[in-house]
Amino acid sequence: MTKPIAPALIIIDMINDFQFKEGALLAEKADHLTVPINALRAYFHHHHHPVIYVNDHYNLWQANLYKIIDYCSNDISDKVIQKIQPRDDEYFLIKPKHSGFFGTALNTLLNQLNIDTLYLAGIAGNICVLFTANDAYMREYQLVVPENCIASNCDEDNQYALLMMNQVLKANIDPISEDNYNITGKFPS
Repeated sequence: MTKPIAPALIIIDMINDFQFKEGALLAEKADHLTVPINALRAYFHHHHHPVIYVNDHYNLWQANLYKIIDYCSNDISDKVIQKIQPRDDEYFLIKPKHSGFFGTALNTLLNQLNIDTLYLAGIAGNICVLFTANDAYMREYQLVVPENCIASNCDEDNQYALLMMNQVLKANIDPISEDNYNITGKFPS
């Protein structure tokens, strides 16, 4: 008997201060991501699948969402944070390095929730999303990384990361359509 697909949406580093070289450029790209990511979030909530944020801790070392939002808030980041911040019924984990798995409780949480398929979204596609996808693949999770749900400072680097995730990590990288966010074909409810 085939095990039913149990997906989770992992949103990576979208609560961000963008205080680095090319941060304003990445913030603009992240702002555009909020539309398809929020559509995915709505779908996941409608079908009672978990949404999990995995975020940098900014040397606060506290998984306190409100402290991290307060720390990250500025003229560049506020537009993105206001559109994408976690709800009370979503999970929020901090990570010490690039991968959402390294030094976090993510794998334990996914096991407790009986998850076998991960939808990855967020920034930066060529670093934290790619490293999280790699670690997920090594843990034998099925991967979906919609190409219009990740961004990097450099578009070429983002495309290369998507190519690697598709060809090496076997991720489905089909975009989530702006006209139709119904993704029932990807997994049953």
